[in-house]
Amino acid sequence: MGDSLNPRWLTRLRESARPDWSRTMAARRTAAAALVVLAAVAAFRGDPDDDRTHVVVAARDLAPGAALTESDVRLESRPAATVPEGVRTDVGAVVGATLAGPARRGEMITDVRLLGSRLAEATAGPNARIVPLRLDDTALLDLVRPGDVVDVLAAPAEDTARPQVVATNAVVVLVSDKPGGTAAGGDRVVLVALPAHSANEVAGATLVQTVTLTFH
Repeated sequence: MGDSLNPRWLTRLRESARPDWSRTMAARRTAAAALVVLAAVAAFRGDPDDDRTHVVVAARDLAPGAALTESDVRLESRPAATVPEGVRTDVGAVVGATLAGPARRGEMITDVRLLGSRLAEATAGPNARIVPLRLDDTALLDLVRPGDVVDVLAAPAEDTARPQVVATNAVVVLVSDKPGGTAAGGDRVVLVALPAHSANEVAGATLVQTVTLTFH
């Protein structure tokens, strides 16, 4: 019985005498392979900063109708995947432009948020125009809102003449604020977007006739 145990005792002795590196070589190779895989994944994904872009955002809550100043906007880095089409990336190109609607602090400024051809086209189709209207009934200025669809009526100078519809389906893009907080209409205007032909007719009518709106 004692002799039969000797081989096992010798085997254990040899195992205890083996260098540590020989017993951990497989683990080291596995760890090295894992590091290679991680490096390949990192190289494939690239630097997260490469997936960001600088865009123009509102530096504070902004009201529509006033020309933007340098203190109204700033550049911020945003993930590229969250950036919409038409976003502005140059502060200098935005300063002086008129915001068509209110904007919250941090909101990205896009081309269709600014008065101009892009807004007109997005609102009323290709070749559209934006027309300013000074309404005869100034009470309407407190009721009309951007996005409202309206018809434009013009009243001839003669009291006996009936008002005529000069444009239909105009889309309101801006209503100017009250000047100095006064109740009077003053120089307040409504800007509407229309196809070019209708826009020109409306603009001509406002030169010689008073105008008002009807809501859809």
